[in-house]
Amino acid sequence: MLRPWKLELEIDKKLDKAVYLQIADTIITDIRTGRLKAGDALPGSRNLAQTLKINRNTVVEAYQVLINEEWVISKERKGIFVSEKLPVLHEKNANALQDSKNLQVLPNGILINFDDGHPDSKIAPVTELARAYRQIFSIKAKWQMMGYGDEHGDLDFRKMISQMLNHQRGMHILENEISITRGSQMGMFLTAQSLLSPDDMVVVEDPGYQPAWQAFQYAGAQLLSVPVDNEGISVEAVEKLLKQHRNIKALYITPHRQYPTTVTLSLSRRLKLIELSNQYNMTIIEDDYDNEFHFGYRPILPISSFPELHNYVYIGTLSKVVAPALRIGYLTTKNQELLKRIGDLRKIIDVHGDVIMEQAVLQLIKEGAIKKHIRKATVHYKNKRDFVFELLKKNMKDIADFTLPEGGLAFWIVPKVQLDWDSATTLLLEKNIKIIHPKQYSQNNVNGFRLSYGALSEEQLKQSIPLIAEIFSRFMIKDNVEL
Repeated sequence: MLRPWKLELEIDKKLDKAVYLQIADTIITDIRTGRLKAGDALPGSRNLAQTLKINRNTVVEAYQVLINEEWVISKERKGIFVSEKLPVLHEKNANALQDSKNLQVLPNGILINFDDGHPDSKIAPVTELARAYRQIFSIKAKWQMMGYGDEHGDLDFRKMISQMLNHQRGMHILENEISITRGSQMGMFLTAQSLLSPDDMVVVEDPGYQPAWQAFQYAGAQLLSVPVDNEGISVEAVEKLLKQHRNIKALYITPHRQYPTTVTLSLSRRLKLIELSNQYNMTIIEDDYDNEFHFGYRPILPISSFPELHNYVYIGTLSKVVAPALRIGYLTTKNQELLKRIGDLRKIIDVHGDVIMEQAVLQLIKEGAIKKHIRKATVHYKNKRDFVFELLKKNMKDIADFTLPEGGLAFWIVPKVQLDWDSATTLLLEKNIKIIHPKQYSQNNVNGFRLSYGALSEEQLKQSIPLIAEIFSRFMIKDNVEL
């Protein structure tokens, strides 16, 4: 089989990015720019390894990333081929890319709370953060931090955020395209107030994240809900709505790990949303709420990292990484007019951010403490995820469906039959177990709940999950008869 395509890549082993990711990203670029077309065959792993003078396992790892992210497919006994399901991007967008290179009462009466995915505060780098604060206060120019700062946040901190987004998430962001906020919810509110007008419409995932919906409604916008399946939001439903309504201003999505279901938006759907956004001048508001904790090869790159996308606001947070009590988030957009309105509004409600905290976190980033903590935390949460998965298989495999998430701090649990959620949540609360009622995710009758494990100990999980399973099995309703 002929494989005439030649990989144009000079491997730089001095980069922080692993060699297999350098290979994968080069191939992705060649697919997106048209050098590699749908159905094209890639070189065999052995041949490519010989060409690049590297270990074959490195090429195998690169190909696995491409398969996981749906850029290519593996055909048994034939090889690796570019996926034929990818929509074609407009030629001028491809050229632009080329140019821009998540029953017993429990003992001791303590409530076990399954929140919406909070991290474990016990492993937060508190000692390092306290040290950084002391260092910041001891510098000679401490008087400079006592005055008012920029409404968008400390410039050096914004530069570091832009470097992180560009290097780790494939984006192309400058520091003057970033605004630092007190958590991601503040970023959502500022965006809604600055982007939306009364009678505008916003398309949202259903089930989805209601605090974001409330921000949009407070700005006067009407919500149009779209269902979610195992590939994420239905792009067909989005397109249908766009054809029906002329005043759809924005689409709010959580594509990396959809909230609350944890599913990842498929590549073909991501590319289709980019096309629809550009065609209908619709701003994509991308909430990447838990990008850092990923247990596979790497997190899926944000939709906002695609140069083809013209209108977007990307919202993230560092609160899960540093410490939940420290409200520190950010938003970024290429729309300078929108960013100015956000800055003007920020000055009205908050004047400027927490400069000292920003400097302290910046110090931790520079000295590598944050990177070290993320590596430690990822191992911690992966072990806890695997522990929960075994508990779920032991206690819930016959009464609910669930899958092993590739990252984040929660499972999505779907009972095999419709549950009486009012009775179940009430009975669980009597047993000192609190879960989020599904009505918090949707105005429709959603039959599932988000089992978050990040902030709970293994002992708490070991005590509570069998009780949840027992109550679910007793109060599941089938043909209006209690089992």
